[in-house]
Amino acid sequence: MTKPTYRVIQWATGTVGTAALKYFIENPVTELVGVFVTNPAKAGKDAGDLVGLPKTGVIATSDIEALIAMDADCVLYSPAQSPALMDTLCRLLASGKNVVSPAGPFLPNKWFPEQTARIEAACVEGNSSFHGCGVHPGFAGDILPITLARLMSRIDCIEVTEIIDKVRNPMIYTEMMGFGLDPEALLANPRRSPETYKAFYASMAMIAEALGKEIEKVTVKFEVSKALKDIRHLYGEVKAGTVGGQHYEWTAWVEGAPLIVYHFYWQLGEDLDPLWEQGEARYRVRIHGDPPLECNLLGGQDTSEHGDGRHPFLGLPWTGLVGCTVVPQVCDAAPGIVTHLDLGVVQPRGLVRR
Repeated sequence: MTKPTYRVIQWATGTVGTAALKYFIENPVTELVGVFVTNPAKAGKDAGDLVGLPKTGVIATSDIEALIAMDADCVLYSPAQSPALMDTLCRLLASGKNVVSPAGPFLPNKWFPEQTARIEAACVEGNSSFHGCGVHPGFAGDILPITLARLMSRIDCIEVTEIIDKVRNPMIYTEMMGFGLDPEALLANPRRSPETYKAFYASMAMIAEALGKEIEKVTVKFEVSKALKDIRHLYGEVKAGTVGGQHYEWTAWVEGAPLIVYHFYWQLGEDLDPLWEQGEARYRVRIHGDPPLECNLLGGQDTSEHGDGRHPFLGLPWTGLVGCTVVPQVCDAAPGIVTHLDLGVVQPRGLVRR
């Protein structure tokens, strides 16, 4: 029996979008029909050339109007954050295209009523569906712990931890996030707003809903560690005594006690005081209760010719792929905002190819 083919537009080709673009070209269940790019050097190039694959006949463009007018079933919408993000997102939905967005917003979310109303209206106009997705917020912070909860008899607390060594896994915003600043100055003025947890709230609330509970409040904690020596990284150097590590902690309280805790440990190597975490970059879920449980999610060991045998951090590619694999289900879903709980067990198609 012939499987249905979903006509897809890939919107933007950064790290997340590039992983998605390669997926859509190679997967037999999806047909790539359009690619949006912001870099003038990419415009006019074949989509295959952008990801080192054979030519596809699909030419990348920066023409927003042409893509909105195009006939497509779904858009994997992964642009950089900008004031125009919501406007374009709603136009795509109103044009009749389903949208899967690693860029958010992550809905339903009580903190974003205006965005929710706009997206719902656009879905009604276009008879389309919207799904916000990602690896965190998203998979590591909701689907994974909810699934693991089926192995528990009693749950006291769920901790979801993101651990990234930003020396081994360089990221362009290292300086922007305040690494290398005076510790007291960053503590007084964190580069990541204390309100950031609201963007992750949909994942927290999904866990609580799955467990039959409601979140009462979320508390926020921020601490830093100092570099014990000068630390070089791909984008610069952090001097001894300045910020070399950051820990963000968001705790969702239920019935007067912590139920869901998100930790983010961002560290430049291990020459830090304090050194909170050691080992490979990963997502970790710990469930305290009966019986206690721990699960670590990390990239496969790099055994390539130039690999070092370690496990790379794949958070950004995973963010794209967790959106790609849900495209058929979102296209087939009822119009409106759809969550993981609405979609049920996603059954990825086209992954086994000989």
